Amino acid sequence: MVTNPAPRKHLVLRNANFRALWLSSTVGILGGSVTAIALPIIAAVELGASDFAVAALSGMVFLPWLLFGLPVGVIVDRHRRRPIILISLVLRVLLLATLPVAYWLGVLTTAQLFVVSFLTGLTAVYFTLAEAALIPRAVDREELIEGNGLMTGSGASADAVGRGLGGWLTSAVGASNSLLVQVAASAASFAAILRLKVDEQLPAAPGKRHIWREMGSGLRYTMSTTPLRVLLLVAALWNLGGNIVVSLLVLLVVRTLGQNGTWLGFLMAATALGGTLGGLTVKWLSDRFGSGVVWRFSMFPAAAGYALLLLMTPGWGMLPGFFGLFLTGLAISMNIVVSTSFRQRVCPPDMMGRLGSATRMVSWGMLAVASLAAGVLASTVGVRGGIVTGIVIALLAPVIASFGPLRGVRHLEDLEPEPGPAGDAPEVPCGTAVPVAFPSDPRRVRPEADRTKEAEALLDK
Repeated sequence: MVTNPAPRKHLVLRNANFRALWLSSTVGILGGSVTAIALPIIAAVELGASDFAVAALSGMVFLPWLLFGLPVGVIVDRHRRRPIILISLVLRVLLLATLPVAYWLGVLTTAQLFVVSFLTGLTAVYFTLAEAALIPRAVDREELIEGNGLMTGSGASADAVGRGLGGWLTSAVGASNSLLVQVAASAASFAAILRLKVDEQLPAAPGKRHIWREMGSGLRYTMSTTPLRVLLLVAALWNLGGNIVVSLLVLLVVRTLGQNGTWLGFLMAATALGGTLGGLTVKWLSDRFGSGVVWRFSMFPAAAGYALLLLMTPGWGMLPGFFGLFLTGLAISMNIVVSTSFRQRVCPPDMMGRLGSATRMVSWGMLAVASLAAGVLASTVGVRGGIVTGIVIALLAPVIASFGPLRGVRHLEDLEPEPGPAGDAPEVPCGTAVPVAFPSDPRRVRPEADRTKEAEALLDK
């Protein structure tokens, strides 16, 4: 008699290591979301900072990616990732705690906001790269989209709760006092990582290889294939345009429309709610339509969502912005999951730190550039004019994705090098078999015979 197999347990229940990473990431995002609402409110309301300072402040947390992303990636690849995460969490708690203390003493300044934002952003570089490098070790290769989808979905839920909570707390107890939520969240994240039991072998000693050469190798790998280059360009353009919009949202809500922090938190929570749904449904959509299709077309509705912000008016007229940001969060979370999963599939574990740092140096570095650009735009063409400029730039991303070299790819997984004769994945980082001149049918591209020698030569350059 044929019996149906027992239903498989949820990934969070069956995998203790993934559960530890998932808990740490989720609770950390909740605390970070409160801070994301509180910091610009502190600058705009409690300290009366200029429009440029309010817009530029959100970029300080991403500026370390542009300045230090590559060397931190090398450090992450040279050391065990779990201790790096723990140390970064301790430093984050200490740094953030200085802000409410300074507020209580009456000495808090805009300069301190910028410095603390920058330094906590630097700790986030270590934390994020180490966490991303551990995910492929915590789950099987075929579980990557499921795992990343769960991380994105639950993270977006926590983001929604955190932003709504942050908007309420800034009005109830003050923006500076609400930062204590992230202090507590970082402590809880620390406790979750203590339960992580991933087997990490200490990487081989780097020998005579200099850190600058390893940084260069990571950047070259990131640019070595057409798929990785296109994914990076699309992400950079979207982050540049999209974060101009997000950086100006505070000024649009608080100063142009005269609404309080509660409405700002409400709007930002809508993005996270959409991201929750996107993270939880991306696997189904990828299986049905193809990850390449999801990646290409998800950014069009996301840009349309940003455009709805321009229709907002005070009071209930804020609802178009809520629906728009919900749509943006839904679409972009899908895009992030499929592109991140592709990079994790094609890159070996000992290169994950460098690949992640090089990728984020460019794409997340654009978030810092966007905030500075938003400050300039707010001072020259106004808040609404700046938002229109950001939307136009962001639209370039889906245009390139839809009409560029990857336009014919249905499944990004088809671009992954084939396993070797023994059935194991070849030791070639990041799909180096894909040639620079992209063919008419990318799915037919397969590893060349001498791919391993080419990869080793690339490292030694």
